Formats: sequence, C-alpha cells, structure tokens
Amino acid sequence: MSGLRSWCVRRLLTGAVQTAAVVLLVFALTEALPGDAAVALAGDQPDPERIAALRAALHLDRPAHERLAEWAAGLLHGDLGTSLTSGRPVSGYLADGFEPTLLLAGLTLVLLVPAGVGLGVLAARHEGRFADRLISSVALGVYAVPEFACGVLLVTVFALRLGWLPPTAVGYGTDLLAHPAALVLPVLVLLSRPVCSLARLVRAGMIDALAAPYAVHARRYGVPGARVRYAHALPHAIAPAAQQLARTVDWLLCGVIVVEALFVIPGLGTVLMNAVAERDLPVVQGLAVVFGVATVLLNLGADLVARRFAPRAGVAA
Repeated sequence: MSGLRSWCVRRLLTGAVQTAAVVLLVFALTEALPGDAAVALAGDQPDPERIAALRAALHLDRPAHERLAEWAAGLLHGDLGTSLTSGRPVSGYLADGFEPTLLLAGLTLVLLVPAGVGLGVLAARHEGRFADRLISSVALGVYAVPEFACGVLLVTVFALRLGWLPPTAVGYGTDLLAHPAALVLPVLVLLSRPVCSLARLVRAGMIDALAAPYAVHARRYGVPGARVRYAHALPHAIAPAAQQLARTVDWLLCGVIVVEALFVIPGLGTVLMNAVAERDLPVVQGLAVVFGVATVLLNLGADLVARRFAPRAGVAA
C-alpha cells in the first residue's frame, strides 16, 4: 500500500508540474497574439486614446510577469480570476459551460466503453472471418475521417436531406437533456473515432490473451469458452484499453471544442473560443487549469485500473 501511495504522489506531482507548464504556455501564446482585450473592447474603429485608457483600466499596461504572478497567487487560494471583458468571475463562465460539456463527454464515454469493448470482443471471436474483416475495415475507414468532416457529413444527411434531426442546438439553451434529439449528432461525431481505436485495441488484446498458454490450458481442461473469454482473457485486454480510454478522454477535451462550435452548443468549448477571440486571458487560463487537472486525474485513474488488471503493465507505465 505504501508503494502505491508513493506512486500516486509522484504521478500527482508530475501532473501538477505539467499543468503549470500548460498554463505558462497558454499565457505566452496568448501574449503573442496580435491585440489584447482592450483592442477587442474598443470596437471595429478603435481610438488609440480609448485603447490606452482601457489598457490602464484593465491593468494590461503592467508587465506580463507581474500579471502572471498575481494570477498564480490568486489560483493558490482558489481564485481563477476575473474576466477582462465582462468583469465576471472566471468560475461563473466555467459554471455556465460545464453542464453541456459534461453531458456531451459523459454520454460519449457511457456509449464508448460498451460499444468499443463489444466490437473488439466480437472481432476477436471471429478472427479472420467476415465479421472481423468488416469491423476492422469500417473502423479503419471511420477513424480516418476528421471530426469536423464527419460532423458536416452527418448534418448534411440526417438534418438537411432527411430532416430527422436538428442541425444545431440553437434555441435549446444549456438544458440539452430536455431536447435529446439535439444530442444525437454531436455524440455520434464524438464517438466516431474513439470507438474505432478502442475496438481495434481490445481486438488485438483479446487475440493475444486467447492465444496465451493459460487460455489454451483452460479450454483443454473443459472451461467453457465464455468464461475463458470474459473471466480470463478480457481483463488482460482491458489493461491497455483503460490507458487508451484515458487518452481518449484527453482527446474529448479537444474534440468537444470542435463539436460545440459545429453544433452551436454553449459549453466550455464555446467559452474558450469566445475568450480567445476577445483576448480574455484570465478565462483562457482558467480553462487551461481545468483541462489540465482533468487530464492528470483521468490518467491517474487509468493507470490505477491498469495496475489492478495487469500489475506489471501498470508498474512499467
């Protein structure tokens, strides 16, 4: 137990350093962008005197390292800062966009695990036969399509041509559960690539596990095939799949931004895009911290699952 505790502490410290590096990188990149929040607030025909006054009012005339140090000091006390353009606390922006983003990511994960594992097991059971070739070919083809192109294709077919589903979430607000039809296309876009990669990984793991000596001996001694597959082989295939699932969640944080922009969903991705357009640095930094912490915790959880099902693989990770 002490070894596991020290391993978790090391991973958390590494994650904290990585999160700090992400925040510094975001700050540097935002500073490098042309213009700032004062220019965005000044309008299409800015007056240099007005821009200077806005910079002074927003404290943007101070050196960058002073502004970064002040924000970091507030972060240590749980304060994510205040928006430069609206004066609202950054936590308020996060609260507004959290529910739609969490709903999209949660539904995707709930459907991803059984779909990816089920397709992978099905392909492994029929290795080399029609079902295996069909699943592998479709997975490879779908994985090659970018999310934006997949979303445009689905909207064109199911929304514009057939009229079965709404093309965007405009008019539904943040209460998307009350309008489940508006969630179908966004979730399908988010599922398209991760389910393919997860299925292929589970298929490979299942084939290796079913060919291992312990599985061969189990079948030789009369252990039912279903028990060999699901009680013995599947746990060994899940260990690398759990780590792939964590990487998929990392990808979801980026994929949600694209999907929310495409389907006009008012989530964290939309908040981030608006903040970048307005050069609202505190909001961008706040989202970077949230995404960084989520990534660290998800990867830690995935590594713990890997250690549980395959301790040697978990230690190596």
